[in-house]
Amino acid sequence: MESTLALGIPYVAILMPVLLLGVIFFFDNKSKKEKYAAIIEISKNIQDPSEIKNLVEDLQERKKPIDYRRGGVISLFVGLGLFLFGTVSSIGILKGAGLLVAAIGVGSIIAGYLYPNESAEITKAVEDFEKK
Repeated sequence: MESTLALGIPYVAILMPVLLLGVIFFFDNKSKKEKYAAIIEISKNIQDPSEIKNLVEDLQERKKPIDYRRGGVISLFVGLGLFLFGTVSSIGILKGAGLLVAAIGVGSIIAGYLYPNESAEITKAVEDFEKK
């Protein structure tokens, strides 16, 4: 019994990521199908074509701009936490890893100020709100 279990553990360990990805893709595909079915049902009951166009525009997935400053602050404090944990526990490698992550965080914060987010999307959202 133990030898059979010992032989099965590596197979489970290797196939677990495949199973996890399969579950993620299944439910993602299912939610997209339900969303499109809802759009079709709603569009059957709407008579004005401009309302259908607005509905489709609202339901489209939009990419959000990357906020480098927020990610940089998070990375900075994770790095500081690793550094402090390495200092308290006297594990030298955590000190170096913490300083590395903190430096990456500082670089991301600087990049956030050099490459600000697009303001055109905010302006468009305000104009759409004012139309209603």
